[in-house]
Amino acid sequence: MRWTLKPLPEKEKIETLAKDLQVDTTIAKILCQRNIETFEEAKKYFRPSLKDIHNPFLMKDMDVAVARIETAITNNENILIFGDYDVDGTTAVSLVSSYLKTIHPNIATYIPDRYAEGYGVSYMGIDFAEDNNFSLIIALDCGIKAIEKVAYASEKNIDFIICDHHKPGKEIPKAVAVLNAKREDCQYPFDELCGCGVGFKLIQALGVSRNQTIEHFVPYLDLVATAIAADIVPMNGENRILTYFGLQVINKSPRNGIKAIIHQTKKTTLTITDVVFIIAPRINAAGRMKHGNYAVELLTEMHFDAALEFAAAIEIFNADRKDLDKKITEQAIIQIIDNEEEKRFTSVVFQEDWHKGVIGIVASRLIEKYYRPTLVFTKSGDKLAASARSVKGFDVYNALLECEEFIEQFGGHKYAAGLTLLPENYENFKNKFEEVVEKTIDKKLLTPEISVDAEIDLSEITPKFFRIIQQMAPFGPMNMKPTFISTCVRDNGYGRQVGADKTHLKLNVFQGDNKKTFNSIGFNLGHKMALAQNNFDIVYALDENEWNGNTSIQLLLKDLK
Repeated sequence: MRWTLKPLPEKEKIETLAKDLQVDTTIAKILCQRNIETFEEAKKYFRPSLKDIHNPFLMKDMDVAVARIETAITNNENILIFGDYDVDGTTAVSLVSSYLKTIHPNIATYIPDRYAEGYGVSYMGIDFAEDNNFSLIIALDCGIKAIEKVAYASEKNIDFIICDHHKPGKEIPKAVAVLNAKREDCQYPFDELCGCGVGFKLIQALGVSRNQTIEHFVPYLDLVATAIAADIVPMNGENRILTYFGLQVINKSPRNGIKAIIHQTKKTTLTITDVVFIIAPRINAAGRMKHGNYAVELLTEMHFDAALEFAAAIEIFNADRKDLDKKITEQAIIQIIDNEEEKRFTSVVFQEDWHKGVIGIVASRLIEKYYRPTLVFTKSGDKLAASARSVKGFDVYNALLECEEFIEQFGGHKYAAGLTLLPENYENFKNKFEEVVEKTIDKKLLTPEISVDAEIDLSEITPKFFRIIQQMAPFGPMNMKPTFISTCVRDNGYGRQVGADKTHLKLNVFQGDNKKTFNSIGFNLGHKMALAQNNFDIVYALDENEWNGNTSIQLLLKDLK
C-alpha cells in the first residue's frame, strides 16, 4: 500500500475558514481539500438544499424531449421505457415509468436480456416496440452509441429519446432528443449524473408544466440515491444533494421494493455504504442471474406483501450470484497462474462457460488480488463478451480505444467498460491491450494507494470532531470519508486476530503519554498482528461502534506499518 498525503491547501485559506466556521484547522484543511473554501460553500456542503438542484431545461434537448412526450400523451401513443439491466438502468426505468404512469396510461417497460440481447438498445427491443405498436422509446442509461439501432427504429416510424451518461462517440445518434450532460455541445452545469439521474431530470422537466415543484419529486429520490451509490459516480455537486435527500427517503418512507429488501436485512438505519453493499447487489442480482425485469417489478410494486415475495426471490438470486462469482474468481486465478501471467501489467482471462452476469464482479475481485487493469471474457453467442475494470488513476476506456481494431463494440467510462469481439481476435486483442497498458500506465498506479487527508494525534479525536466528520456524509468518489494517519501508536497488549479464520485484527491503541485508548478494527489485516508488538503507524477512518447499547468512536484501520 502507498500512503499518500493530500497536498496542503494555502495556510491562509485554512485559518480563515477555521475562524469563520469555528472549527479546528484539521476540519478546515479537509474542507479546503474538497474545494470548500468559504462560509457560504461550507453552508451548502453541510446543509444540502433542494433549491440548489439545477433547472432541467439547462440540459441540451430537454425542451425537445418534453415536447415529444407531451405530443405522445396528447395523441394517446404507446410509450416504451427501455433501460439497461444493471442497478442504474433498472432504477431509471422504475423511476421514469412510475412517474409517467401518473400522467399517461399507455406506458410499458423493457429491460433487454443480458444473454440474448446484450448491453444497451437492442434490435429485439425495437422489434418488440414495432410488434406492440409503440411509437416512442425512452432509453435510459444506454443509447449514446446506438447509431444504427436508432436509425433502424426510425425506419419503422419509432422515435427515440436517449437519456444517458456514458461518454459519447464522435457521432451522436439521430434521435428526437439526446439527453447527456457529457455531450460537448451541452452546457448543463453538472456532467456527472448517473443514468437514473438523467431520468430524474426528465421527469422534473415534465413536472414544470403541471406546476410540480422539486418537492413533489422527493419520493423518487430513493431510486436516484441507490443508482448514484451503485454506479460509483462522484458524490459532489447535484449528486450529493440527490443522495442526501434520497437517503432520508430510504430511511423514512422508501417504496415497497426497497422496504422489502431492508425488511430482510433487519437494518434500522441505512448509510450510503449499506446502499452499496446491501440494496444495490440485490437489485443487480436479478439482471445478473435471471432477468432485470424482476428488479423493475420489485421497485414498482404497489403492494408490500407482493414486494416481499419479489425480494425473497431476488435474495436467492443474490446467494447464487455469490457462489458463482467465488467459483469463477478461483478458476480465473488458476488460469493466470497456469499461464504464468502473474507479473504482467494486465489480467485478461477467458472461459467460454463463465456466467456473463458475474464477469464484472470477477474482474473487480481480480483487481483486489493483482491490482492492474483487468478484463474477464466469456462466450456470448458467436462472439466473446468482456467486462473491463481499472485501477485508480488509469483510464481503461482510452486503453480500449487504442485496441479498437480488434473490437466489435465497446462502451463505458474511465474505470469500467464492456466490449465484444470475435473469437479469432482474442489473442491479438489480449497482446495489444497488454502492450498499450505497459506503455501508458504510470508504474506507481500498480500499487494500491491510500489517499490520506491529514496526519493527526489521537488526542484530536473528540466527540465534536467525530460529529463534524459524520456530517460530511454521504461519502463517495470526490467526497470520500476522511482518512487519517497517526504515528508512533501502541497497542495496550490486548490486541488479537479475530474472525473464524483469524483474518481480521482487533487492537486497542493509544499514543504517547495519553492513555486514552481507541478500539480499532482492521478487516483483512490479521496477518499484520506482529507489527502491533512495538510502536507502529496507522492509517484509518473514524467509525461508530455499538456494543450492548453503548456507542463509542472506533478506528477503522486501513493499514499499519
